[in-house]
Parts: sequence; structure tokens; C-alpha cells
Amino acid sequence: MRKLIIQIPCLNEEGTLPLTLADLPRHVDGFDTVEWLVIDDGSTDGTVRVAAENGVDHIISLSHNQGLAKAFMTGIETALKLGADVIVNTDADNQYDASCIPDLVRPILEKHAQIVVGARPISEIEHFSPIKKILQRFGSWTVKMASGTMVTDAPSGFRAIHRDAAVQLNVFNRYTYTLETIIQAGRKNIPITSVPIRVNGDLRPSRLVKSVASYVRRSLITIVRIFIVYSPLRFFTACAAIVAIPGAVMVARFLYNYVSGHGSGNIQSLVLSSALLAVAGILAMGGILAELIAVNRQLLEEIRIRQLRQELRSLPQAGIDDQPVATSGEAKKKRRRVVDQISGLTPAHDTFHKGHEADASGSSR
Repeated sequence: MRKLIIQIPCLNEEGTLPLTLADLPRHVDGFDTVEWLVIDDGSTDGTVRVAAENGVDHIISLSHNQGLAKAFMTGIETALKLGADVIVNTDADNQYDASCIPDLVRPILEKHAQIVVGARPISEIEHFSPIKKILQRFGSWTVKMASGTMVTDAPSGFRAIHRDAAVQLNVFNRYTYTLETIIQAGRKNIPITSVPIRVNGDLRPSRLVKSVASYVRRSLITIVRIFIVYSPLRFFTACAAIVAIPGAVMVARFLYNYVSGHGSGNIQSLVLSSALLAVAGILAMGGILAELIAVNRQLLEEIRIRQLRQELRSLPQAGIDDQPVATSGEAKKKRRRVVDQISGLTPAHDTFHKGHEADASGSSR
């Protein structure tokens, strides 16, 4: 029995969530069941109520706002524990055309890829400013360089992920998950591709793009951080070279003048060049240390993957969500244990349990 779970990270999406849910499919070719999962990232409006009223199968609430990346990873791990074979991530602002979901999962069903990213027609999106379009392309180019993949729209959040690939993902950045997960896929040799998708009209301003200046700053910080985390030796070596080259030029200039008999009065250049070369050496050593730390991080990631796989094997994944609410006290306790196991990923799992029980009993629809 093949299951598709469509997950939607949400933060105060009471107004747009009904439109998004209205477009989501309940049947997709290649899957026996399609379920919806909403991750409430500390919303203060009626997002959870709206989700329950519109038939969302699973609702999990974080205790407070923890960022898009955390909500995304919470959804991934929850979907895995709910027995998902494929997970589709989409936005709550109805930015992506849900009718493209069959196209998104097709490469996975045909075993051509394990991660599929929806490529938006960036140049045709009217509400994207010119600077945002440039940064979108620059971000995609950066990810290509860092990951060796050929994803044309790396910042796109509309993506399908096979179960085997989802287990291996782990996001460190609080701001966004989009770039980092593609780089991880490339470095872990997870088959990844992209397919063209359609987008809907703009319903509200982007939560991630509060201003052009803020978007530029955060994008640049994210890109630099990506290189530091995933290509530390290359990054620090490049920085060392940038500092060392002018230092070496000044040393060569001093030696030339000294041999020519004009060395007096140029001692300042020698001091400055020595300082630059010392900084370059420190940066190079920092790159070596960062590379060793990166190796250690990879080992820790492998341990996490094995632990998560072992945890998934221990969970009863079939038929736990569509069963009617138990009537006997013992059955209720058994069901509560199962739900708590699934939702134990976050400190707010009690909220998930209550919402799930209410949905199953039909009292919240």
C-alpha cells in the first residue's frame, strides 16, 4: 500500500490555507492513499482550526515559532513516522499550482530520481522584483557549484521526496531549507532532478522577503554559510589566496627594490605583507580544521540516519491513522501510545494528539 503525504508548514495562514487545501488532490496516480499534514509553526491565529475544518488528516503544532526550516524538518520526520512512501512539500500561500503534483512525483514513481524540485518560470512571475529574480538565479548557480546537481530553481519549496532520501536529510539553517537539502542530496549521491511547474497569483507578501535589503542580506549570508559548512577547505583556501596574493606581491616588490639598491624606506610594505601572509596562513589552517570538523559532522549525520531508520522500523506504520476512535479504555491507551510515538519529535506533541483525535471523531470538521 503506497502512501503520499502532502505537508504544509504554516505560520498564521488562516486566510490563505483554505484556498491551498481546496486545490490539493485526494487521489494521485501511483498511490493508494493521499494524506495531508499541516505543521503549525507557532501560529497565533486560527490556522489550526482552519486546517481541522478543511479536513487535514494530521496537524502538529510547535510550541513556538521556530522557523521555516525547523517546521519543514518536523514535517519530514512526522511524515516518515506516519508511513509515507513519498512526501510532497508545498507552501500555505497557494504559490504553487497543486495540479502539478502528479508531474512532481512522476520521476520518483518511475525510479528516475528520489528528490524532485519544481522549477518555477522565474522570468514570468510578475510580483518578483528584478533583484529577487537575479538572486534566485544566483542562488541556483551557487547550489550547482556546491552540490554538483543541475536543479534549475534551487530556492523552490515545491518538491517531492522519496522516503529513502527523506531519512538522509538534515537542515542546520533556521532561515530556509531549500538550498541546503539540495546540496546534501548532491553530496550524498541522492538522485535529484527538477520538473517545470506552474504558479498561482500572489496572495500575500512573502514572509521570508520583508524587504529587498533584508532578502539580499539573508541570501548572501545563506550562500556564504553553505560554502563554509559544505566546502570549508575550498572556502578558506580561497579566502587565504585573496589575502596572500597582495602580500606576496608586496614581498616581491620589496625584494626587487632591495636587490636594485632601493630597499630603504620600504620597510612598511614588508611589515604589511608579513601581516597579510600571516592572516593567509591562519585562514588556511582554519580551512584544514573546518574540513576535519566537516568529516566529523558527516559521521554524526550517519549515526542520526541509522537511529532514525531503527526508530521507523519499530513503529507500527500501517493503519494507525484511519482507524475509528477506540471505545474501550485499553484500546484508547494503546492508540494514545501510538500517536505519542509518532508525534514525539517535537515538544508540542500533545497538541498533535488532541487535534488528531478530534479529527478522527469528526468533531472538528
